[in-house]
Amino acid sequence: MTKRDYYEILGVPKHASADEIKKAFRKLAVKHHPDKEGGDETKFKEASEAYEVLKDQQKRQRYDQFGHAGVGGSSGGGGHPFEGFGGFDGQSANFDFGGGFGDIFGQFFGGGAQQTYGPKRGRDVETTVTLTFEEAIFGKEIKLVMNIDDECSHCKGTTVEPGHSMKTCETCKGAGQQVRLMNTMFGQIQQAVTCETCHGKGKVPEVVCTQCKGSGTERSEQKITVKIPAGIDDGATIRLREHGEAIGGGSKGDLYVHVRVKAHKKFTREGDLVLSEEHVGMVDAALGTEIDVETVEGTVTMKIPAGTQSGTDFKLSGHGVPHMRGTTRGAQIVSIVVDTPVKLTKKQRDLLEQFEATKKRSIFS
Repeated sequence: MTKRDYYEILGVPKHASADEIKKAFRKLAVKHHPDKEGGDETKFKEASEAYEVLKDQQKRQRYDQFGHAGVGGSSGGGGHPFEGFGGFDGQSANFDFGGGFGDIFGQFFGGGAQQTYGPKRGRDVETTVTLTFEEAIFGKEIKLVMNIDDECSHCKGTTVEPGHSMKTCETCKGAGQQVRLMNTMFGQIQQAVTCETCHGKGKVPEVVCTQCKGSGTERSEQKITVKIPAGIDDGATIRLREHGEAIGGGSKGDLYVHVRVKAHKKFTREGDLVLSEEHVGMVDAALGTEIDVETVEGTVTMKIPAGTQSGTDFKLSGHGVPHMRGTTRGAQIVSIVVDTPVKLTKKQRDLLEQFEATKKRSIFS
């Protein structure tokens, strides 16, 4: 689906002032706010996106020049860039942004989320990797070495000494839970809790593993391969299911890999755009020239038309950030800075004065 024009969304002309844009957005925000009866969340988000671009002078300038491609947005529909992202060659990986790593439920006398009884789950593990700007653009395979609890090599995580089996827990009679009486202001209330003997499994070993002493785990060095996808951004988190710590008789936790991207001396990033600056001399800007422009892939030649002003943006299509859910890439936006000489020789000054005099005569002649 093609994105609508931002000016059309806000209902303002392209020459609208910043104040007019703000007033138009506020009117739409009040009308479509999802918390209001009859509100429209889709239209509210659409108006918010348009306002975020048009209220910023630089983004608005790029939008006017290049459309949605100039502000890091594709022409397709919106949505979270990592929504529904699949694994990498069998590696189970999801992307999460912010929030905790587990559901926290407040329960009172059995209220809230339904409590379950059975084998527990191992602890989640977190780590951080740091990438260069280029590695984040093109992706990278990283080898992690971590000392974490893995399943016991002797009992394979069962907690039972090999040659023996599990038996029914005598404390809970195999139910995995116990019933406790609680004295409250309303009288005695029964509450079901996880069995403290079998920890919810309903069974206990006939003979406890002699190596792990019944924990089902042992500390070991784990070598884990993480495939960082091309186009990942600073602050993203990759979730690898069941790559966390093990627990006796239960499943492994997850591994969360937080991604940090180093700042680049030349480039900055805005969505799927790579932004950079190039300096040209005053004469070259006036007469036109060709310059070598550094990109994340190397140097390319770019033409500077005669009369180019300082602050003019040029777009290098296909030299930006790869789209996570596609095969295309964003653009590189190159902003031109025209350098004015600060020290002139007498001859240079004379030539400039002659140019200025010629310019004035042409006006009044």
